[in-house]
Amino acid sequence: MTARTAIVTGAARGIGAATARRLAADGHAVAVLDLAEEQARTTADAINAKGGRAIAVGADVADEEAAAAAVARVAAELGPPQILVNNAGILRDNLLFKMSAGDWDAVLGVHLRGAFLMSRAVQSSMVDAGWGRIVNLSSTSALGNRGQANYAAAKAGMQGFTKTLAIELGRFGITANAVAPGFIETEMTKATAERIGVPFEDFLAHAAKETPVGRVGQPEDIAAAVAFFCSEDAGFVSGQVLYVAGGPKA
Repeated sequence: MTARTAIVTGAARGIGAATARRLAADGHAVAVLDLAEEQARTTADAINAKGGRAIAVGADVADEEAAAAAVARVAAELGPPQILVNNAGILRDNLLFKMSAGDWDAVLGVHLRGAFLMSRAVQSSMVDAGWGRIVNLSSTSALGNRGQANYAAAKAGMQGFTKTLAIELGRFGITANAVAPGFIETEMTKATAERIGVPFEDFLAHAAKETPVGRVGQPEDIAAAVAFFCSEDAGFVSGQVLYVAGGPKA
């Protein structure tokens, strides 16, 4: 595999951190991007300690200038990015009548605006190289989920955004795909359990019972799917949404 420069957003922990580690293991230089650079540094240091090449970058992906500056820094320190994984995300769950406009805007801002700004910022280096991979993190919540009107709308939007990128950028050797995780054991799902007052172990057990393969997902399950879309072998796969959920989704 040709070594490339990759950017993974929201990579301080969870799915993003697992993806950064996987791409580094595949031989890529990785920019571990998160809102707080000191938190991203933990993931970057772990990659470097294993012989990989990684830097930590702090940036708010929903801020236009910050996103552009982050990509410029990555290009200067690691080389022009040719792989982008838009993973950054937040939760502001609530029922519709309780959801504030601020909670709606914050979720769509990080997920959708962030993916747009980062993708726009990296496309020129991908076009110049005649090769690129953009992978957007969607979710099974894109199919609808109680208490997540904002998150579901954002994740459904990521799918439409992905398909449009595939159409626009394909002629330049750039593919765009989305991975839609099911229930994954992360700090985010732990926070959800705490918010609704359910012990995390019980939360996990219920989710595993509802999953055909009989277990919940791990961040590494998602990282493996992302790694495929980022590979040389995936050059004829674009505009697709892959549900990684332990069972069929539509």
